[in-house]
Amino acid sequence: MDNTDLEIFLVATPGLETPLLAEAQEAGFAEARLAPGGVTVRGNLREVWRANLQLRGANKVLVRVGSFPAVHLAQLDKRARKFPWGVFLKPDVPVRVEATSRKSRIYHAGAARQRIEGAISDTLGAPISSEATVRVLLRIEKDICTLSLDTSGEALHKRGHKEAVAKAPMRETMAAMFLRNCGFDGSEPVLDPMCGSGTFVIEAAQIAMGLPPGRDRAFAFQDFAGFDPKAWAELRADWVATQTDTVFFGSDRNDGAIAAAQANASRAGVDGATQFQKRAVADLKPPMGGPGLVIVNPPYGARIGDEKRLRSLYGSFGKVMMSRFSGWRVGVVTSNQSLARATRLPLLPPGPIVDHGGTKIRLYQTEALP
Repeated sequence: MDNTDLEIFLVATPGLETPLLAEAQEAGFAEARLAPGGVTVRGNLREVWRANLQLRGANKVLVRVGSFPAVHLAQLDKRARKFPWGVFLKPDVPVRVEATSRKSRIYHAGAARQRIEGAISDTLGAPISSEATVRVLLRIEKDICTLSLDTSGEALHKRGHKEAVAKAPMRETMAAMFLRNCGFDGSEPVLDPMCGSGTFVIEAAQIAMGLPPGRDRAFAFQDFAGFDPKAWAELRADWVATQTDTVFFGSDRNDGAIAAAQANASRAGVDGATQFQKRAVADLKPPMGGPGLVIVNPPYGARIGDEKRLRSLYGSFGKVMMSRFSGWRVGVVTSNQSLARATRLPLLPPGPIVDHGGTKIRLYQTEALP
């Protein structure tokens, strides 16, 4: 395996490719460019590890390990059996194979998957299992077969320290990219007045403290052939938490949400930089250290129904912002444009449509309020 120059694909949440590109460029990944579904960068295996450890906006880190033309299953079978699987995979670690096919003469993805499975089990001896964390991905497009490895395992929004989850949680990867789209760089306070299990607040605190998002979890690449535990341990240890005097605030009217948020913040190691309290939107006051950013993911009907009641919630939120939060910027994530407008806030043109588990949401934001 040419470990020096791999094509690395960072999978983005649909609609959040641009902030992920900006993050990858800022983090010094080489040749970062937009691609359908995410961002491509180039680098060695250490850069693959670093992407998993450090990037807040990527859902997965895939590595392209080979490609070849094939126009029928026998040809795919022959090429797959010549492929150097042992360079990437261990014979004693189970493998899961997934295949897709588009605009190709090999149109049956299931049959193509079976050929790859047969090649791996016959030439390497590795067991095939639908439960395996090591995934080999075959994509056939216009008769070109591309093989990639999922180096992440579990999706990267699973940071490893969130157990308590409120209803319809915002994924950590999305929260980090929405914060970036609001211009948040870690130097100002953030308030989420409908914080649920605390995702926006905890992500903001981790950004401010420079805590790598993947520091508390394991990755699929640790089961690859040629993995170097010592080099990985050095990379994992190669960061220092930044001291921050800024405090990140969450409030919610639900006792359970506050308890969950506090527990999650404690597990993430940011309890010293976060504060959570039970509070209704009508009782909000600007926290100390501002102005900064108010960011909120209110209910949008998919959850609670009753749009009339929601309009009054959005309306009272907007009123409180305009009357008490002069100088603060506001970001509202919602699936419903008329609810966003019900805030009566001076909204900028909305951000791109983002796919949140099948719900189409957008970020509506303001400049600093008068």
